[in-house]
Amino acid sequence: MALSWKTRLHIWLRLLLLQASWNFERLQGLGFFYALLPGLKKLYPKEDVLAVSQRHVGYFNTHPYLAPLVAGAVLKLEEERALDSTGEHIEIDEFKEMVAAPYAAIGDALFWGGLRPLVAGISLFFAVKGILWAPVIFILLYNLVPMWFRIGFFVRGYRQGLKSIEFVQKHCLPDWAIHTKEAAVVVLGGLSAFMVFSHLNQQHLPNWLGLLTLFPMILLGLVARKGISTLLLIFLTAISIFLVGLFWADLANWLAL
Repeated sequence: MALSWKTRLHIWLRLLLLQASWNFERLQGLGFFYALLPGLKKLYPKEDVLAVSQRHVGYFNTHPYLAPLVAGAVLKLEEERALDSTGEHIEIDEFKEMVAAPYAAIGDALFWGGLRPLVAGISLFFAVKGILWAPVIFILLYNLVPMWFRIGFFVRGYRQGLKSIEFVQKHCLPDWAIHTKEAAVVVLGGLSAFMVFSHLNQQHLPNWLGLLTLFPMILLGLVARKGISTLLLIFLTAISIFLVGLFWADLANWLAL
């Protein structure tokens, strides 16, 4: 039997609590099972639910925004197994293990490494202009895309089952992550340039001084390519910025001479 839309909605809402029971032994395993449970109860007789549940309480970990895609596909596979228990079916545990790690890597790169810096950079443009709604803009922009993924991918996973892997490959989600990171770099770079030139205008200094920031940027890039720790470079850059800000008045007077 096909799951009703009410049951699927119930499962999707439970997926929002995926990491509420996160633990070091099974990571998201218990939360994933908790989300699937209403569907398993509908698909299998009461006496079989316990045995089926034991297949889903083990280790599982993927990106929380792509977990609905896995959950939808797993529900489809369980539905096919329940309708034809005598036929040959893919091992659902193997499917979960097969897609969990790649989806986690894609999600980390796309959302944590790309989307979050991109939206932060856009919101900072509003912040430096004195718009107090900048934090709200960040929250809205950042949550719209993950929510679209949560809804659309859950529906896609349930409709296509195992073929949902082909959907991910066809739409080149790893490339989305790369392009999002590139866009974030462009936005943050533009924001940095905007702030530098705005500050120079406030201090009544010539704008060409802002071009001097290119030299440390190029130097840091070359040093990073030599294998120097980027964390160390960030630490040294933060100290340098702090010292420049501390003695900026003296430096501005010296430049004015």
